[in-house]
Amino acid sequence: MTEEKNTGSALPILFLVVMIDMIGFGIVIPFLTYFIEDLATLQGVTELGLWVGLMMVSYSVAQFLFSPLWGSLSDRLGRKPIILVGLVGNTVFFTLFGISTSLLMALFARFCAGAFNANIAVAKAYIGDISDHTNLAKRMGLIGASFGVGFTIGPFLGGEFSSPADKWSIFSDTIFETHPYLLPCLIASLLSTISFFFAIYKLPESHKPSKEVKVSMNPISNVYNMFSDMKKVIRVPQLGRLIMIVTMFSYGFTIMHAVFVLFTEYDLGFSESQNGRIFAIIGINGLIIQGILIGKLTKKFGSINLMKIGTFTCGLGLVLIPYVSHQYVWLTMGIVVMLISTGNALFQPSFSAILAQRTIEEKQEMGLVMGAQESASSFARIIGPLTGGIVWDYTVLKTGYLSIATSFHLCGIMMLIALFLQFQMKPVNSESSE
Repeated sequence: MTEEKNTGSALPILFLVVMIDMIGFGIVIPFLTYFIEDLATLQGVTELGLWVGLMMVSYSVAQFLFSPLWGSLSDRLGRKPIILVGLVGNTVFFTLFGISTSLLMALFARFCAGAFNANIAVAKAYIGDISDHTNLAKRMGLIGASFGVGFTIGPFLGGEFSSPADKWSIFSDTIFETHPYLLPCLIASLLSTISFFFAIYKLPESHKPSKEVKVSMNPISNVYNMFSDMKKVIRVPQLGRLIMIVTMFSYGFTIMHAVFVLFTEYDLGFSESQNGRIFAIIGINGLIIQGILIGKLTKKFGSINLMKIGTFTCGLGLVLIPYVSHQYVWLTMGIVVMLISTGNALFQPSFSAILAQRTIEEKQEMGLVMGAQESASSFARIIGPLTGGIVWDYTVLKTGYLSIATSFHLCGIMMLIALFLQFQMKPVNSESSE
């Protein structure tokens, strides 16, 4: 502990660090499909959906494998050094991704970016160090807000600054013409560098290093421990049901991550900039709901009802994606993405409130349960994009029951399963209005 425990003066730096992480994660979304398509064309590769899925999965897999390691190292060495290492990793590997000349090089860069990006987990530990029960929930909410801001800004920057040589003459006949997606990657690297220097000079250490902490350098062992914890939680009936609900929701939602831009490029002819604006709309709407409206809505409808409404609304939007009107594309696409973002924004905080309440009712350890939930969600985020990419490759040129819409129908099926599980839940003893 440090004197910062009561002042919380480190919070703006932590907000910046997590926001930069989310900008870096989201900045590739609008152009990733186009980038992979360019590299695949050069190499004669035709499985575009598979490679898009692999590229998205690689980041999540790396985080899944290495986050426990960075968490243990932060206990042993202190939080600040690990946060700084993560920012350096962002700077190096985002740049490497932007200059990639092969699919394997891009995959390697994306995996390493995920492996070094442990800042979110360590930032949560930092907040735990400097907070007490009177301000912990509010300060943890800061992480969620920085998520939202970063995910709004990231895709917008990625879309607007892709292919700069086609937009601004100053970039003609430069490296940005031969590497059209380097500029947004450099922007992400620059932001990480700025955040690095802020952290060096403005972020105090919150945790005294301890040589007694054991650190396992074997990521497979860490994953085994995560699954062991997940099994313990799943055995508790009401908590196990919630874990299944969030797994199905996350699975369905992340299938869309792999195929959305594939669809907008293939069927609607969207550019990187147009995709970036779509994701910015999603982020802004989510910020408004989670930052302003969720408290009032929870008081009026209750967390369980909001979770059900959110699941249905998000699932409906996902299923409707392939049916947007070509004549009124922006109107209909706008309605669809508002359904998706509204549903997700209602589901996430409502689910978290219910899970916390159930954990208290079942007299379980909060850390164990939250860790198990995050492990399950991470696993879903790994298999979701991969599933979406494989299904897209198999169905994109087909008609009938298997068609370009199949991936999005699969999203809806996962949401339907999650909704069915929710109707079998018993009421909570009290509702959280946070």
